[in-house]
Amino acid sequence: MLDFFRTHQRLMQFLLLLIILPSFAFFGLQSYTSMANREPAVAKVAGQEISQKEWDSAHARQLERFKQMFGDQFNPAMFDTPDAKMGALENLVSQKALAKDVGEKHLTASDELVRQTILSIPGLTDADGKFSKERYQQLLAAQGLNPEKFEATLRHDLAMQQANAAVQGSAFAPSAIALRISSLNQQKREVQELTIDAKDFRAQVKLTDAMVQDYYDRFSSQFQTPESLKAEFVLLAAPAVEDQIVVTEDQIKKFYEANQARYKTEEQRRASHILVKAGKDAPAAEKGAAKAKAEKLLAALKKTPADFAKLAKENSDDPGSAERGGDLDFFGKGMMVKPFEDAVYQLKEGEISAIVESDFGFHIIKLTAIKAAATRSLADVKTNIEDEIRRTEAGKKFAAMIETFGNMVYEQPDSLKPVADKLGLKIETVSGLTRQPNPSLPKQAAFNQPKFLAAIFSDDAIKGKHNTESIEVGSGIYISGRVLDYKPVTRIPLADAKKTIEERVLTIEAEKLAQAAGEKRLAELKAGGSADFSAAKQVSRSSFNGVSAPAVAAIMKADPTKLPAYVGVAVPGKGYSIYRVNGIDDKPADAEALKAEKQQVEEFIAAQEMAGYLGVIRKRAKAEILKTTPEPKAAPSKQ
Repeated sequence: MLDFFRTHQRLMQFLLLLIILPSFAFFGLQSYTSMANREPAVAKVAGQEISQKEWDSAHARQLERFKQMFGDQFNPAMFDTPDAKMGALENLVSQKALAKDVGEKHLTASDELVRQTILSIPGLTDADGKFSKERYQQLLAAQGLNPEKFEATLRHDLAMQQANAAVQGSAFAPSAIALRISSLNQQKREVQELTIDAKDFRAQVKLTDAMVQDYYDRFSSQFQTPESLKAEFVLLAAPAVEDQIVVTEDQIKKFYEANQARYKTEEQRRASHILVKAGKDAPAAEKGAAKAKAEKLLAALKKTPADFAKLAKENSDDPGSAERGGDLDFFGKGMMVKPFEDAVYQLKEGEISAIVESDFGFHIIKLTAIKAAATRSLADVKTNIEDEIRRTEAGKKFAAMIETFGNMVYEQPDSLKPVADKLGLKIETVSGLTRQPNPSLPKQAAFNQPKFLAAIFSDDAIKGKHNTESIEVGSGIYISGRVLDYKPVTRIPLADAKKTIEERVLTIEAEKLAQAAGEKRLAELKAGGSADFSAAKQVSRSSFNGVSAPAVAAIMKADPTKLPAYVGVAVPGKGYSIYRVNGIDDKPADAEALKAEKQQVEEFIAAQEMAGYLGVIRKRAKAEILKTTPEPKAAPSKQ
């Protein structure tokens, strides 16, 4: 188990994340309890039913999380499987059980945590870098949410995350275990390789028509043309709506006049200072000495004021400003301690203050510049105002369009033209769609996303030729499609596939002969025979050094008390490899490796702790899986 955990740690961490953490996204967020259960229940938690629709949605979110994590390496086929779908249902049941437990214990997130979480959401600041309430409301509206609903759901999800953290935070890995694991991980073994190449046995293989037919029958799925379809679709996207908004000069002027405070800057002053440090709790003698030094510096400045920067560099105890000749740059009211601020705002430009005492010590201040209060002109902020009005108006319009879009594609299921005409959208056509994203089509295209493909390949869309429902395939991107032509799975004739099959069968049979020869040679070596091995090299569990993972696993299992030891491993596509293990290097675990292994073990223990906790609360909530096998999502029937 530890070998697998160590070798596949990224995968393990991700799978555990899916099991443990509640689904949580700032936008497109839906409470799991808000979906209507109009279909037969697939599970129950605390008497509450989970519908097939909720299950489908949870699986779609799971695919999206995999996609975000793996990026270009994401292969939907690996995760869109019955096991993955059942995992999504198990995860959903655990989340509901956790939500019930959190509610019963009255756990909640503080107002400050909710506020900070919202402030951390990208894209919610205006051109001045300040939080934009208008943009916040606009983004929520585009998802059919309001601040009250969103913040309540956010608070609930944060409470669930805190419950997770509390359980997992109790995990502890003893150093002795981490040391043992790290030592095993770093242990190196010197090996030599002898390869039995399958290519050398190809001439011995006698192909027959029966072998070709058998392969064709047993692996028929390899010789199929996948189902595909041609579809038309309409796309509703927020950026396109924003382009439709025309902002008038009158709107810009009214906005500017109504938000004058946003464009005002208070008076700012620039000053330099010399600090003679003396903390407020410093002894009287220390303070006296510091003040005397300040008075001496002030006397020197009265004689030669132009030496201020020079004296600051040589004498100031404020290292940040001393190297700049005491310069503090511009600042406004409230940015400095009060005695310092009061003195600065009493000076005229170019004046040097008397000695000013603060909690930091004694200051001599020179006012170097004054930047008067000002209001940015309409011309200066016109572009920013126009952009903000356009975003706000687009958000309002887009929210209404989302509802219209969804209603019309459902209520007028036999054509996309009505909704296209109503909203000014373009009907587009695409060919070559498959159930999984087609790599030959644009990867980021809305019509090549798993959620849309699941809908367009439903029975209702294919057989009924009805519009799909409105589907969100990205932030502010909605699509509905309609099948124009469908091509089912077709099998390639044996005659067309014969050459390919013959090559594959030839390779397989040659590998079998190579393995048989390799196993015979292995037995001879174990009995004391000899062979010409390759040059020696070292491998370990963390460094394969060109050796395959199965071979390293076999090498590390070889008996270290009987050296040299021999192990053999079949290598698909190559033949058979025999490894002679000559020696073992037990290097003590270094501090960094020990630290990393300890962290991994703690993460594993934390996952076990959480799994145990979830098991208890699921039992307490009387959680029950009613459906043990998933089924394809069916679109709602349209009459």
